[in-house]
Amino acid sequence: MEKLTKSEEEIMLILWQLERAFVKDIIEQFADPKPHYNTVSTMIKILQDKGFVDYKAYGKTYQYFPIIKKETYFKSGVKPLLNNYFDGSAKQLISFFVKEKNISVQELETLVSELKNKSGNTQ
Repeated sequence: MEKLTKSEEEIMLILWQLERAFVKDIIEQFADPKPHYNTVSTMIKILQDKGFVDYKAYGKTYQYFPIIKKETYFKSGVKPLLNNYFDGSAKQLISFFVKEKNISVQELETLVSELKNKSGNTQ
């Protein structure tokens, strides 16, 4: 899957949140100073060309929606991160966040609980 630029990711995050949106709806989600209409429209066209976005036409107006799920894109970005920086080890990744104090005990307990539930569901 093709990696998106920071600007493209910003638009996709908005579309994933809104699920369907017109250009003006997307622009409203940006902090000030808001990007120009033509800039957002061009970015959406690029996202269409990359296969991330499609649209439904209402006359000359277009409502856009994502055709790639957020989780699918996220997975495609996490795997190289895990492989390139943590030798493919989720344990090393989590250990990194623990050492950097970016994860709390409560969050770790939640992860352990999710792992136990996942293990229980596959047996």
